[in-house]
Amino acid sequence: MYCSNTSLAVEQFQQLRGLPSTGVCDHVTWSVLVESSWVLGSRLLYLTSPHMRGDDVRAMQTVLAKLGFDCGRADGIFGPNTLRALTEFQQNYGITADGICGVNTIRALERTRSQSGEGPGIVTVREYETLLASAEKSGRPRIVVGCFGTHTRLTRLLVRELRTRGDDVVTVENADPHAHARTANSFEADLYVGVSSTPDSGVQFAYYKTDSFTSAGGKLAAELCEDFVRRSSGLAPLETRGMQLPVLRETRMPAVMCSVGPDLDHTAAVGLAGPLSDAIIQWCERPIG
Repeated sequence: MYCSNTSLAVEQFQQLRGLPSTGVCDHVTWSVLVESSWVLGSRLLYLTSPHMRGDDVRAMQTVLAKLGFDCGRADGIFGPNTLRALTEFQQNYGITADGICGVNTIRALERTRSQSGEGPGIVTVREYETLLASAEKSGRPRIVVGCFGTHTRLTRLLVRELRTRGDDVVTVENADPHAHARTANSFEADLYVGVSSTPDSGVQFAYYKTDSFTSAGGKLAAELCEDFVRRSSGLAPLETRGMQLPVLRETRMPAVMCSVGPDLDHTAAVGLAGPLSDAIIQWCERPIG
C-alpha cells in the first residue's frame, strides 16, 4: 500500500539524491531507486548500449578520479570516458586491460585508493582548467537554452537577447531531458540553461552536485542567475541548490535549471529573460569565481 509513510520515505530519498521532493515515485525516482541498489562488486561493469547506470559505477568513477584517471563526472553512467579511464588504470596497474571492472580490478582499486589522498580529484581540477580556457578564448560563447514546458515565450526571448549580444545559441523545446543533454553535448556548448515549471512558489535555480562532485561552473552560473533576478525584479522566494536532475547529470558542460513557480504570472515569468541574459553574459566573461 502506497501510504503516507511510503510517501514520506520516497520524499526523504528524493532529498538525499538531489531530486524534487514530491513524495511521488515517478519514472526518474524509480530509475534512481534501482540504480541505488547496485554496490561495487555486485556485477561486472563494462561499456554497453544503453550505458550501464548505478551507484556501483559512480563508486568506481570516484576512486578512478581520486587516482588521477579522468572519467569525467562521477555521474554513475558507464560511458566512453569511463571506459578509457578504467582501461588506463588497468594498464598502469599491470592487470588485463579489457575495460571490464571485475574482481581483479576491484581488488586493485581497493589496494590503491588508500593512497589517493583527500584532494578534489582530477575531474574537479579538469573542470577548472576547462573553465579557465573558456574564459580566455576569443570565439563566441556557445549556449544551449532548453524549454521543458509552457515557458516558450521566456526561452525564446532569452535566446533573442543572447543572440543579439553575439552568442552562438541553440534552443531545445522538448519534454525529454535526455534530448536536451544530447543536443547540448553534440553542440559542445559552454553552458546549458534549462527552464521548467515547479509547483513550489518563486524561482529555483539548480546546478549539478553529488556527494563527491560539485560543478563549480554550474554553481557559479546558478548563483549569478539568482543574484541578477533578485536585483532586477525583487522576486521572492529565490533558491539555488545542487541537484541531480537528469539533464544536469547528463550534460558534460556547466548547466543550470531554472524552475518557475505557479505564483508568477505570464508577465513576471517573461520578465526573467533580461536578468537571466545578463547573468549568462557575465558568466561567459568569467565562468569561474
